Amino acid sequence: MEVKEIKDKNIWENFLLDCKEKTFLSSWNWGELNRAMGNKIWRLGIFEENNLISVALIITIQAKRGTFLFLPHGPVMKSGARKHELLKVLLGKLSEIAREEKASFIRVSPIWEKSEENIRIFKELGFKDAPIHMHPELTWELDVARPEDELLMNMRKTTRYLIRQAQKNTDIKIMQSQKIEDIEEFNKLYQETVDRHHFVPFSLDYLKNEFSAFIQDNQISIFLGKYRDELISSGIFIFWQGIGFYHQGASLLKYPKIPVSYLLQWEAIKEAKKRECKTYNFWGIAPENSNKKHPWAGLTLFKMGFGGYKKEYVKTQDFPLSFKYWLTYIFEKLRKQKRGL
Repeated sequence: MEVKEIKDKNIWENFLLDCKEKTFLSSWNWGELNRAMGNKIWRLGIFEENNLISVALIITIQAKRGTFLFLPHGPVMKSGARKHELLKVLLGKLSEIAREEKASFIRVSPIWEKSEENIRIFKELGFKDAPIHMHPELTWELDVARPEDELLMNMRKTTRYLIRQAQKNTDIKIMQSQKIEDIEEFNKLYQETVDRHHFVPFSLDYLKNEFSAFIQDNQISIFLGKYRDELISSGIFIFWQGIGFYHQGASLLKYPKIPVSYLLQWEAIKEAKKRECKTYNFWGIAPENSNKKHPWAGLTLFKMGFGGYKKEYVKTQDFPLSFKYWLTYIFEKLRKQKRGL
């Protein structure tokens, strides 16, 4: 096996079309977002006898606590690939890049299903569980290839009822937008959601760059939910390679009994169907053993109400390269405890 840099968008995206386990975090446009934010990126391909068998987007993250290399939801590979050998070859290349970038560690958010075999592969190569996760390790997904009536019947009874109540309410309006200026409308709600749930938000520049990266291929939409002409719910959705993703969400608690968010989510699911998506990904949910005080508890209940199934990946993995890593480890461990995650 050998590692080569890929600079052709068509080669990259066409390879991903044939891969089952993937998210938009491996897409060409996610790389463009990171480049726009000033991060150095590498799009690496792993080849076996000149055949491309895996790809990995690598991002240099420069944080106050130090520099590290990050591989979001990867490496993505063809079924049947020899995982241990593939990861070992990739790790060799990443270690070279890390030395050039003066990175203290390599962090991987695997797109590999959580299994004893996959966990063992990382452990045998010297990885350790990261103190925090960077992207969802536990997600909630829905098969949206089925008819709308069937999707509705498979929802939690309360969720189905609230969607129908919202559809009857003439004061509720759901709009879909592909105008970048509506990112600012989303951001107003987003900041209120941040204050309520105490998480670290993406900046307005980040949200605008994400929109700009995906809109060129018609892969992103903003949904705006209004009650009596007041914006009280919004979401940013990505539609990529037959999968719809609920990536960012925001809402007000001003009208707790008005089910705008339920109808907004249903309209996004229907949009995914229109775009011939087979799967709808609600993004991250709280672990099963977490208590009701978990920051994502309410949101998890909301997502699961639409029906579907959970998917769990191997935990985020770190490969330490210097003693500086342990300073990051301690800092992130304490921050995680503070947030109650």
